[in-house]
Amino acid sequence: MTERGDSFHRKAGSGQPAPASPADPEPRAVRVEHPRGADDRVQALLEAVLAISRELELPMVLRQIVSTAMDLVGARYGALGVLDDRGVSLAEFIPLGLSEREYRDLAGVELPQGRGLLGRLIREPISMRVDDITAHPDSVGFPPGHPPMRTLLGVGIGMGGRTYGNLYLCDRSDGQPFDEDDESIVVALAGAAAVAVEHARLFDQVRSGAERFQRLLLPRLPELPGLSVAEIYRPSSEPGAGAGHVGGDWYDIVPLPDGSIGAVVGDVVGHDLVAAAAMACTRNMLRALLFDRCGPPSVVLSQLDRALDAIDENPVTTVCLAHIENVDGTWTLSWSSAGHLPSLLLTPGAGARSLDSLQDIPLGVDPRLPRHDHRVVLPPGATLILFTDGLVEHRSRTIDEGLAALATLATAHAEEPLRTLCQVLADNHPSDGHDDLAILAIRVPDEAAQTVG
Repeated sequence: MTERGDSFHRKAGSGQPAPASPADPEPRAVRVEHPRGADDRVQALLEAVLAISRELELPMVLRQIVSTAMDLVGARYGALGVLDDRGVSLAEFIPLGLSEREYRDLAGVELPQGRGLLGRLIREPISMRVDDITAHPDSVGFPPGHPPMRTLLGVGIGMGGRTYGNLYLCDRSDGQPFDEDDESIVVALAGAAAVAVEHARLFDQVRSGAERFQRLLLPRLPELPGLSVAEIYRPSSEPGAGAGHVGGDWYDIVPLPDGSIGAVVGDVVGHDLVAAAAMACTRNMLRALLFDRCGPPSVVLSQLDRALDAIDENPVTTVCLAHIENVDGTWTLSWSSAGHLPSLLLTPGAGARSLDSLQDIPLGVDPRLPRHDHRVVLPPGATLILFTDGLVEHRSRTIDEGLAALATLATAHAEEPLRTLCQVLADNHPSDGHDDLAILAIRVPDEAAQTVG
């Protein structure tokens, strides 16, 4: 902003204009009018700190810092330069205040490089007020197309000896230079902003660790001669999901000693470590019961329910357990549902069919109640899609509408390779993204095979 390349027009590394404040279609989370009296200014500062502290998503935190600082001192322009891990150059630059026309005029201008006054603030992260940018010895000029800026207030953001970045404010709306009161209130805001940035970064780290933990609990699918299999898991895409967010969704495929396979998709109620632990326990118990060949899916689920009932406070769980086998060249599917949504069957030339059946109660409710089995013949080339409710649940639509939308989407891409089909379903899910989703897809060969393995 004080040299060629140091402008307010882009986010570093993005190649695309960042939204401008006056013309920005995205409203600010909190609008703080430029306060006049000391009491008003303190109240506005407290409101600004509270607004920043409410955010946990790092991009929103950074943007909120700039917008609230602009409002507190009545600045026309504002920007936040985020330092790289070494703390020597800008890794990200978040500007606000430029109009759409000003962004267009700056199209193609070099991204900020952290020289000039920006570079001085990086090297010396202390507060700085400049009444005339062009007359300052560290100013080396604006790039072509940059709107004129005369006054500057720069403040470092950091804590515990670590500097995260610098906050830059230019040109008060009343035309006056920034004063000591402006500097004091922005310095105070920067102290709270540093804590908010640190919390947001820790939130990201914990959330990434939780998601990695979730994925480590899910199995790697085995190779199954004669069958194609694919899977996908996606955590909730809803903003504000907790940092410790882990789900109870899981899938599994178990090759059995007689050449058949067991396939399962389940969902433990909850989104915390208790749900994740219960999911791992349930999956492992189910594997053991399948290998014990204790009977059809309904019997296996009944035994699993009784075993889980012996575990204190085991969460309610929905499960669809399927058994696929090849008998004399004919593929057959039998399954039992413990309160789970119906699976989807794609048949070449016949579209999608929801395997509606009697849904027994979920696991963990009453292990004494009976369970039921269902059976269909799988035509050559058929694809079975098992999934959790995060794929179709939407707050403003019924489950039936979500299932119908899924059937339409799957039919349109039924001939895609199996992994591509799973990707399309996950990318274009009919749900509102508030819950995790898991998909397990199994495709039998076009021509009847003699054995599974």
